[in-house]
Amino acid sequence: MPASEIIAENFAPFRWLTWPRSSIRVVDWNIDRGLRLPAILEFLAQADADILLLQEVDVNVRRTQRLNIAREIAQRLRMNYVFGREFIELTQGSNTNPAWHGQATLSRWKISRPRVINFRWQSNFWKPRWFLPRHEPFQERLGGRIALAAEIETAGISILSYNLHLESRANDQMRISQLEEVVQDASAYDSIPLIVLGGDLNLNASQPGAADVLARGGFGKAAPMSNVPTTPRRHLLEAGRSIDWAFVRGPVRIERARVHNSVTASDHFPISFELCIPR
Repeated sequence: MPASEIIAENFAPFRWLTWPRSSIRVVDWNIDRGLRLPAILEFLAQADADILLLQEVDVNVRRTQRLNIAREIAQRLRMNYVFGREFIELTQGSNTNPAWHGQATLSRWKISRPRVINFRWQSNFWKPRWFLPRHEPFQERLGGRIALAAEIETAGISILSYNLHLESRANDQMRISQLEEVVQDASAYDSIPLIVLGGDLNLNASQPGAADVLARGGFGKAAPMSNVPTTPRRHLLEAGRSIDWAFVRGPVRIERARVHNSVTASDHFPISFELCIPR
């Protein structure tokens, strides 16, 4: 992916820290494009997280008033951010004013070396077709699912983050293959003590298959700690789905992991947890 398809801006004030943090708070959330931005900002301000992993983030898209949603959140919360493009939304922009959709990672500290992992196995569901009109209901796109990787530097510790959005229009076999690519990528980073992997996985990552891939990569579950639904129920006969997950590799203890299932600002619930770092 060309560097122009990654956006990075800094809004966090300088923080003079000379000792390692004892805990780091993380929020992982599919924000449904940022359609309900005031409510999203209200929750995130109250959450007071150090790191945010956000999926389904719009940049210059008609449906979200052509705002850079990642920038709006970063400016309001005084955080740094990187955005990685997943799709060009063909029905939401133009050739001269393209609309982007993807993932954003935000941090109170410096974010360095952002890059995108374009998954090798992709669904062709989203690609344009000549017989479909370019109107919003058809949601035609260019691009594919990604993981946004970035390194976050705090006082005394380096964190490698992977922000994932696995394919929704496929079976678990494709999603597990995409997850395997990320775990394989992480295997090259033995020198980084702490790795956080989270996002909208579109599968139950506690089930065999995905759980086996993560365990072989040395990742332990961060949140949720049980099979709690992370999406609202769509009708009375169906429970919500457990598809948003976070995992950690490294010498930390997980505390205060929860699903915020009273938050209605998206079609997914936020999940949060704290990384407690031994001294």
